[in-house]
Amino acid sequence: MFKKLLIILILFLLPKVSYAGGYDIFGIGIYDIKFDGSQTNEAADIRYERRFGNSVVEIGPESENFFYLKPFVGLETTTESAIYVLGGIYLEDNLGTLFTGDDSNFIFTPSFGVGLYDDGDGKKLGNDIQFRTTLEFSYQLKNKNRIGISFGHISNANLGDKNPGAEILSFSYQIPFD
Repeated sequence: MFKKLLIILILFLLPKVSYAGGYDIFGIGIYDIKFDGSQTNEAADIRYERRFGNSVVEIGPESENFFYLKPFVGLETTTESAIYVLGGIYLEDNLGTLFTGDDSNFIFTPSFGVGLYDDGDGKKLGNDIQFRTTLEFSYQLKNKNRIGISFGHISNANLGDKNPGAEILSFSYQIPFD
C-alpha cells in the first residue's frame, strides 16, 4: 500500500509545482467529531499539507485569484493509527477583498482531495479510496505565517459497501515557503 502512496506523491510533485512557493500546513484536531454526541471513534487528528502557489487551472477573470485552482499534497494520521495520504486542489480568497474590496488578513480556503486511507485501529470508512472536502478560515500574521481553523469531511462517495464518513475539526499553523 505504501508503494501506491509514494506513487501518488510523486505524481503531484511535478517540476512546475515543486518549485512554486506556497504554504506548509501543520494541523492538529479532532477526528470523527459530531456535534450531536453520536461520534463512535473520536481520536486526535494530526495533519501535514504542502500547498503549492502555482495555479494548475485558471478559470474566471484574471483579476480574481479566487478562481485559481492550486494543487496540494497531504498526510493525515490519527491516534487510532489511521493514515490518509492525499492530493487535491484548493483555492483561496482574501475575505476583505471578497466582501469590501479591500485586502484584510482573513483568508478563506476551500479544498477538495482524493487519496488512499488505511483504517488502522480507527473508524472503518468502507474503502481504501477516500475523498476529502474542507473549509478553512485563517488569519495572516505580520510575518506572513497564518493560524487557521478548518472543518473537513472524509467519505468514500459510496464506492464501498458502507460509507460512514468522518468529520474533522482542526487548528493549523501555516508557514510560507519559496
